Amino acid sequence: MKLEKIITFANEPARLRFLAMERSLRATGCDLPLWVIPYDNRRFELPPNATWWTNDFYPWLEQERTFRMMLKYQCLTTANYQYVDSDVVFLKNPVEVLADREGFITSCSHWHNPEEAINAQCMAFLKERSTCWQRNVFNCGQFACDTALYTEKELMRTCSDPRYAEICLRVPHTDQPGMVLLVNLTGVTISNLTMPPTFMESTWAEDYDEIENYEDYWRDEKRKPYLIHWAGCDMWLPRRIDQLFTQYFSAAELAAWREEVVAKQQRELKARRSFRQQLRNVARGTRAFIKAYNED
Repeated sequence: MKLEKIITFANEPARLRFLAMERSLRATGCDLPLWVIPYDNRRFELPPNATWWTNDFYPWLEQERTFRMMLKYQCLTTANYQYVDSDVVFLKNPVEVLADREGFITSCSHWHNPEEAINAQCMAFLKERSTCWQRNVFNCGQFACDTALYTEKELMRTCSDPRYAEICLRVPHTDQPGMVLLVNLTGVTISNLTMPPTFMESTWAEDYDEIENYEDYWRDEKRKPYLIHWAGCDMWLPRRIDQLFTQYFSAAELAAWREEVVAKQQRELKARRSFRQQLRNVARGTRAFIKAYNED
């Protein structure tokens, strides 16, 4: 694969994560153009050799009022790219890592917990195609491809096809099932670098959660991950591996990041308390109903 660009997804609230990702990319020696899909209209000034990227698929999907992360589907209309979410840091130059690879490349470990990446409908589709369907499940926060799998019109048509629309457009709060389905529909060969013959160590920060000397797992340079992804990680829970991310902040940016993390933690705790209160209300209502029923 001859990479021509790096694609990511961002808006102003994700600016600090984006900056860490971009700086880590440049630190590896990669000088490829950076295409940024805007999550919404809250854009910010991009660094040199980076540009906001939309095509005709973008406004079409906006009209469908889908989960906005599905806007990254537009990656499937271009070729020779590495896509990463903004909560990624690069450890190696992706140009060099992917130079001898072909097809659709991922490096996540969702093959061992596919139910966390896809829903029942998508799983049923994959099972119809292979008894080893798990190997074709991937995290859509990091992938690369040397081929444009769809034209823009083909992508719109496939997403709106009655057979696939429920998965591609109507699943709330996740783009995973739709992306996995769209890629598998094309028949492109999907290769995962954490599986044979590469056996790359995990690219997910959570797998190094309580590990102090995480680099001990990377003594074999060939198996060292070329990126680390913080997908779904509670950033207020400290991990030693987080230093790979925070090292790219200035003092002022690090202070702002810590404030951002604390604010998110407070929102999460508030949401969890609210959920527990709802459960208590349901339980209280159930007990009242049962009591009234028994009295009758």
